[in-house]
Formats: sequence, C-alpha cells, structure tokens
Amino acid sequence: MHFSLPLKVVLVLLLAAAMATLEGCGSEHRLRLGSTQWPGYEPLYLARDQGLLPTDKVKLLELPSASEVIQYLRNGSLDGGMLTLDEVISLRAEGVPLKVVLVMDVSDGADAVLGQPGIDMLEEIRGQRIGVEITAVGAVMLESLLQEAGLTQQDIELVNLPFDQHLDAFRAKQVDVLITYEPTRSRLLAQGGVELFNSHQIPGRIVDVLAIREEALAHHRDHIAQVIAGYFAARRTMDTQPEQAYARIAPRLQTDPETLKTMFRGMQLPDPLENLAWLGSSALLNSEAQKLATLMAEWKLIASQPDLANLATPEFIPAP
Repeated sequence: MHFSLPLKVVLVLLLAAAMATLEGCGSEHRLRLGSTQWPGYEPLYLARDQGLLPTDKVKLLELPSASEVIQYLRNGSLDGGMLTLDEVISLRAEGVPLKVVLVMDVSDGADAVLGQPGIDMLEEIRGQRIGVEITAVGAVMLESLLQEAGLTQQDIELVNLPFDQHLDAFRAKQVDVLITYEPTRSRLLAQGGVELFNSHQIPGRIVDVLAIREEALAHHRDHIAQVIAGYFAARRTMDTQPEQAYARIAPRLQTDPETLKTMFRGMQLPDPLENLAWLGSSALLNSEAQKLATLMAEWKLIASQPDLANLATPEFIPAP
C-alpha cells in the first residue's frame, strides 16, 4: 500500500536525518568510545558513574562482542575503543589509523586454562579436546600452554570456540580443557573447573589498551585528556574506597563484590608512571606489539605485519 506524508513531516524527517549525519561525521560530535564487558575496562565506566567524565562531550558504548567494537571502529562509528593489543594490530593491518593512548590492564592470571574435574595436571591434556577462541590472545595462551606441557598442536584436538560459547560448552563437557578469561574463569572455577595454567606465568604478554582513531586525536584532544584523567580518578576511588567502588562495578559484570576482587587480582592496572614506561621512549608496548604481530602473521590472523611505528603516545598521561 502506498501513501504520502505531508510536506511538513517530510521536511522534519529530512532535517533530523541531516542532523544525525552531521553528528556522525563532524568534528563537534561527542567522543564515542566502545568496549565489550571486561573487568579491566570497568574503571572508565566507574568514572562515568561518578560524574568524572563530561557526558555531553564523551559517550561510552558497551557492545555485545569485540567483533562489533572492531566493526564500528572500521566504519568510523566509534572514535576509539577499549581493545586487546592484538585487536589494535589487526585494525592497523587493515589501514584503520589507531593510536594507543592508555594501557588499561595487563593480564596477570585473568586469562587461564581450565580443565574439567579430574584433569589435574598439564601432562593430562595430551589427546584432549582443547577449546580456544582463535585470536592472538588465544594463540599466545595456547602456545605458552603447549610449551609448558612439552607438547605440540599435533598432541591435542583443537576446538575453535568463540568466547560467548565458553561457559555453555564447558558446562556441557563439549571440551575437556578450555582457554578462557574473566569473568568466565571465575564462574567456571566456582563450578569445579581446575586451573592448569594462567597468564601470571607469561607476564606482559596480554595487554588491554584504549586506542583512538587519529582523526579523533585532532578533534577531541581536551576530551581525551578528560577521559584519561577521569579514569585515573576512578582508579584512586578503587584504591581508597574499594568497598564502595566494587559495589558499584559488580552489578555491571553480573557478579558480587568479593568475586570482583578476585577478578582484579588477576590483572595489573598500570598507574601513570607505569603507563609512561609502556607508552614512552622505552617502547615497551612497541616491543610487545612486534612479537605479537609476528605470532599473528604465523597464525594467519593478519595478512601481513603492519607498520607499528608511532603505535602509541604518552601525551595524555597525567604527570605522576
């Protein structure tokens, strides 16, 4: 059935569409930062909840999966994202001009290898079905696990398992061993999973960062500085008023404050001085990124290694 709208209504709709387009591509729109759900990103959401971010200038968007964050960064719907370092490398390999402005966390046990009850030692993973999401983080954990166990990929049955299927697959015993991370790690440990290996044994290898598209760096410098200042202010709240902070964060992760404390014990949250070491002239982040890019190319997760020069900037980190 065909019908026509009054001219006035059509004009209003066209104007609304034009305004939306301007907000989407102009320099005056809010700085849009996206993430998935991960404990290491929570200080920034806590900063928002505490009124430490200029919400008229900055918008945080929590998306269901990392693939959506990546897609929105590809098409410019996001100005920046909270990502693992390998995701930044993948996007730069595609030509997306991202620059790291903050190291949010370094996994120190939050990524783990869990066995079904009865699988108690690394030697017992030989011949078992090992579930892992085939990403660079999964590759780092798998290679480190096999090296520690003295095995090769030919000694196991590899099962590619997206993260959103980890919980159900392990509960249903579709895999014997699972490479996963928080908050699934804590949930499965509480249900009888046996931890065989974790990222504490490979320090500095798994890093989460805040990365910004380079065009947004020019348009939103003040807002980026406010975001990072708010982030560190929220971190101070976590240090000085942990009960209050964890009580506010826990519902977002669908957990309780005590479990949340356990999750945070599995990661390092670099302070401003440590961020300067990661992002500054010591090139600590660049060194780790080069090793990770080599691994990703070997696993064919990227077609070729991207140029990682000028990967990061320390200019937004407040003075310690």
